[in-house]
Amino acid sequence: MNDRQQLILQWVNDKQRISVSELSEICQVSEVTIRHDLTQLEQRHYLRRAHGFAVAIQTDDVDTRMLSNFAQKQKLAKFAASLIRDGETVFFESGSSIALLAQYLSDKKNLTVITVSSYVASLLKSMPCEVVLLGGMYQKTSQTVVGPLTKMCLQQMNFSKAFMGVDGFTVSTGFTGRDMLRADIVNAVVAKGAENIVLTDSSKFGQINLNSLGPVSAFSRVITDEMLAEEYQRELSGSGIKVSLVG
Repeated sequence: MNDRQQLILQWVNDKQRISVSELSEICQVSEVTIRHDLTQLEQRHYLRRAHGFAVAIQTDDVDTRMLSNFAQKQKLAKFAASLIRDGETVFFESGSSIALLAQYLSDKKNLTVITVSSYVASLLKSMPCEVVLLGGMYQKTSQTVVGPLTKMCLQQMNFSKAFMGVDGFTVSTGFTGRDMLRADIVNAVVAKGAENIVLTDSSKFGQINLNSLGPVSAFSRVITDEMLAEEYQRELSGSGIKVSLVG
């Protein structure tokens, strides 16, 4: 994927639906070139084409999801890293924001990271920390492990903080996730009673997914961007959750 195609994919993921003519103006190339790029991206299952438009697709691929709101996710990840202290044992779930968090640990000492994500584990190979990668049934697209074996491994682990992503939040449903098996692992982590921290951009708020994560009261903090609607800020704060808005 070249630089222009990365830019195209970021715009598609951010806007969910964008015209070929608008992409042509953004990239300063002809519409013929944009159509050629879109064809290649569609063949690789990064997006789908409609008549005159490019449309985002729901995917668990970490690289693809990372391109959505990438700059903002970097800021969130950097702030989240500042909460991690030397000598801690922390849990990292899977997801694009969590993967970015793994890249901001170079100044930490005596840190141990427990994770279900082989993608996250690979990013930590150059970091000065111990890595515990849990076992389980491997989901190839999301590069994460799930299932009963993963839950058994979690029962043997202790950690002070857990960083998790979500796919949705509304006042009526609380936090929700798209994948049932991954949601089951998140709920097992939440039940451990550590400092449970949600790391996600504000685009997830207002969305509803099938699987509940929670209860809401089990989470300690939400790290998100300043675009979070006041309605959700009030709801989270009223539930005893600290809301960290990162600009």
